[in-house]
Amino acid sequence: MANKTTAEKLATLQKGYTLEGATIELGAAIIDGELHKDAPVRLPLSMMNRHGLVAGATGTGKTVTLHMMAEQLSTAGVPVFLADIKGDLSGLATAATGSEKLTARTEGIGQSWQGRTFPVEFLALGGDGNGVPVRATVSSFGPILLSRIMELNDTQESSLQLVFYFADKNGLELIDLKDLRAVIQFLTSAEGKDQLEELGGLSKATAGVILRELVSLEAQGLEKFFGEPEFDTAELLRTAPDGRGVITCLELPTLQTKPMLFSTFLMWLLADLFEDLPEAGDLDKPKLVFFLDEAHLLFNDASKAFLEAITTTVRLIRSKGVGIFFVTQTPKDVPAEVLGQLANRVQHALRAFTPEDAKALKATVSTFPMSDYDLEETLTSAGIGEAVITVMNEKGAPTPVALTRLRAPESVMGPSDEALVRSTVAGSALLAKYGTAVDNHSAFEKLSGKAAAPAGSGSGGAVSGGAGQDDVDAEARRIEEEILGRPSSRPAPSPTAGRRMPAENAPAPRPGAGDSMAGDIGGMLGGALGGGLKSMARSIGTQLGRELLRGVFGTSSRRRRR
Repeated sequence: MANKTTAEKLATLQKGYTLEGATIELGAAIIDGELHKDAPVRLPLSMMNRHGLVAGATGTGKTVTLHMMAEQLSTAGVPVFLADIKGDLSGLATAATGSEKLTARTEGIGQSWQGRTFPVEFLALGGDGNGVPVRATVSSFGPILLSRIMELNDTQESSLQLVFYFADKNGLELIDLKDLRAVIQFLTSAEGKDQLEELGGLSKATAGVILRELVSLEAQGLEKFFGEPEFDTAELLRTAPDGRGVITCLELPTLQTKPMLFSTFLMWLLADLFEDLPEAGDLDKPKLVFFLDEAHLLFNDASKAFLEAITTTVRLIRSKGVGIFFVTQTPKDVPAEVLGQLANRVQHALRAFTPEDAKALKATVSTFPMSDYDLEETLTSAGIGEAVITVMNEKGAPTPVALTRLRAPESVMGPSDEALVRSTVAGSALLAKYGTAVDNHSAFEKLSGKAAAPAGSGSGGAVSGGAGQDDVDAEARRIEEEILGRPSSRPAPSPTAGRRMPAENAPAPRPGAGDSMAGDIGGMLGGALGGGLKSMARSIGTQLGRELLRGVFGTSSRRRRR
């Protein structure tokens, strides 16, 4: 390494990044402290579904890198999904203005720069923020992802899987949180004790713990994220009339109070895409590139089942034409099983102020191929807007490691004017489809004997009726007051509250759900379900098995629910 001349290093990089097909231009290489615009650093568009990692310390330019890559993907006709944590990426809808400093930078790397806007769709999780509301039904979300939000242990997660199985088998649609509460309350009531016993692995005590956690979610205002109309992830695959890919920005301005919800919801989007998209093989360009910001939130304290599901999704979804880029501070934030599948690396600067930082730096260096750089020194001295890069070339081999000065975005690096965002949302074709929440007839209404609420009335509210319902509502009020530190907004129970539907009058299973084969499967699952539900779902290849046992995350694809 020390014996190579600058000319030899330059020749190595020029050869390594000479590519034949369409590419994403990342920037120009820096060799021995000098910028070389005749050594462009590129990423093959056909390799974007080999997944990637964008990492670096806070303030080193990760968000700008996403911004720049999203612009080029859109121009190439590839739809993009961005988790817009801070609202900065809304600037994609506004053309940037040039300056002397910007011109000097772009000319230095050989970039032909022009300010422009891009087709952007703004979404807001549950309507929390400026965007078209995004919701999921509880049934679609599934037990593994819901357990993640509720922070259940493995035993409780297995028990929740049993509750979902019971609801699926008996035609009890789980649309919102009150539907799930109604099913659990039925199973723990005198009327439902026989069905509870038949489930085998679900104890009344554990069901009570899950019920309490549901009440806590409602007390924190999370019920608005679950309901209908459910967001169809096919909306993420759209292109604009001019052929450019639509860039979808999902916002949650209150992330700091709901980090687990946000990261888990992103995995639901991926899981739904995974279940619905057909196999595509190797494409000239991906169907979608999905940037998953704050990726460390996904893995913190994750259960074994959750980690296995993420690993499986990342490994298999690339064959369906979807590329995933994890965005975080250091590679050690990502489990080794996932990190090993991220072929494209954009590593911004790291800090080494503490022994822990130094350890992370060494671990990061070890993930790169051998190179002509002293990576420990390079990664601690790289400037803002510079990154160490290696990607997969068109033959599937890693390109040479290159310290790169990155391209400048052509739209605003920061938020767009709020009035522009609001007008964009108001003019969105998705607003009429997803803008108003509806509460259709589902498990809550079936078990309580109530009619469905009118469309547009929302899906929140406590469950009414049923044995011991007054006690449940009293507990809900107490937990809400304890969590929020204020008097509960829940009404006191009516003394004439209705009674729950007896077990003998419970709704009949949906057509086909109670046939002999389904019954045999249900019997097999009774005592051994627990954490084995997911692995059994992988092994059972029939359509019946897919419908009853759900997907890799325990999710239920809308197409399989129809």
